[in-house]
Amino acid sequence: MKKNTFNWRVNHQIRASELRVISGDGKQLGVISLQDALRKAEEEGLDLIEVAPNAKPPVARIVELGKFRYLEEKRQQKEKRGSKSGDTKEIRLSPFIAEHDLENRLARINEFLKERNKVRLVVRFKGREMGSKQFGYNLLGKVKSRIETGINIDMEPKFLGRNLMMVVSPSNKIKVERQEVKEDTK
Repeated sequence: MKKNTFNWRVNHQIRASELRVISGDGKQLGVISLQDALRKAEEEGLDLIEVAPNAKPPVARIVELGKFRYLEEKRQQKEKRGSKSGDTKEIRLSPFIAEHDLENRLARINEFLKERNKVRLVVRFKGREMGSKQFGYNLLGKVKSRIETGINIDMEPKFLGRNLMMVVSPSNKIKVERQEVKEDTK
């Protein structure tokens, strides 16, 4: 069963003596006592729900509890849909990668960055390749210079075991440019 994460005080659970009350149709009734607010809610056949307990004075709404819960769940679902948690994608490279293979990897990196994902670049060293660590650093420098979009480097290249890793993410400039383009098209 789904656990309810909402913690509103309803009707007689409200502890504040005075409340700023908003009616069911969205009009402010002003700051009134708890008893008056409860009386108005009963007259309308609705519930008094404390929506902002930390405000001075606390804010309460006169609405139907079931409808209020439904609207809040919908609002939270919409927020959850709108905010994409930045996934981290991994691209594996070899220190002696061929030029064509590198071009394919760069295309994938640019795709991931355009989708607003972080990209972890991993250069794997096998056997005697560990003696040629400078090739890994050179490769990551080449990749960094050839990435099309503006990037932020979240983690500079560093060795973790046999892997040389670097993490890049799209810069905020891309987001601003996209917003400007959207505004221009309206």
